Amino acid sequence: MRRTASPLSLVLLGVGVFLLVLAPLLAWYVEPRAKRTPLDIDTVTVFEGKGAYFDTDKVKTVEGADLTVTRQVRGDVADSTEEHAVWDVSTSVDPDKSLPAADPHDSLQWTTERWVTDRRTNAPVHCCDEEPYFEGEAYLKFPFDVEERTYRWWDGTLGATVPLKFSGTKKVQGYEGLRFTGTVKATKTGTRQVPGRLVGSKASQVLAEEWYANHGVELVVDRRTGRIVYAQIGPRKTLRKPGSDKDAVVLLDSRKVAFTEATQKVQVALAGDDSSRLQLLGETVPVGAAGLGLALTAVGAFLVVRGRVRPGGDEGAPEA
Repeated sequence: MRRTASPLSLVLLGVGVFLLVLAPLLAWYVEPRAKRTPLDIDTVTVFEGKGAYFDTDKVKTVEGADLTVTRQVRGDVADSTEEHAVWDVSTSVDPDKSLPAADPHDSLQWTTERWVTDRRTNAPVHCCDEEPYFEGEAYLKFPFDVEERTYRWWDGTLGATVPLKFSGTKKVQGYEGLRFTGTVKATKTGTRQVPGRLVGSKASQVLAEEWYANHGVELVVDRRTGRIVYAQIGPRKTLRKPGSDKDAVVLLDSRKVAFTEATQKVQVALAGDDSSRLQLLGETVPVGAAGLGLALTAVGAFLVVRGRVRPGGDEGAPEA
């Protein structure tokens, strides 16, 4: 009698070995390369709240107004590369009187920016007509695999980074994320030429000082992807007479301007989809493949060793 390996045992052994090789390949090679900032992004996030703003038609600050902040982010695929992402950002601030704004120039405030970041680490990359020059770790998103620590968040109005400390977890539309909070104390950010009487000066024209503060920044971030699912800010922009320590004119002031419910739902859906995909590549499939591969390899190896008994040749024949 002789022993031979059955086709089934060889198939099981081969599939098992393949799955054992596939598991670490997915976890250590494919999944890390899937953690890349997207290039073809095109999203709009909307903040709403109440506050005060300076009405240039009435030449005075209007209190208790409805305020809307609209931010559009578009990826510049042509200028992006495998290593860095280029995003063009447009942000407008409007009271009800300028909504809907047919032209962003009609808004109370309108800014454009060009962000360039490392697709893997989220670190700033200073190239490709970046505007403004920025630093920090967190901007329009946080890095992948967010940690429970303080992050340096770039505040474009301040023109500097702001420390946002980890403040526990919070659910947004039923989705749990990591919560980060911080404030910005009143800081001089520039000058603006205005009529002297506007800031209490006898001069016809003065270079009034622009001051900025933030009552509170709150960001809720998806742990795995770094996507911001909820954002709340409290901007305050004022003018001061040169050398004065008191605000003379309030340009913009709100205790709370936050993501609308519709924006929250969109951000949560995107974060959930991206997070699930990364979890599938980095955990679910590798663990399942490793477990199944180990089982199939064991069964296949056992069947190969055991073999299948078949009669053949003169093996074991009696001597003449």
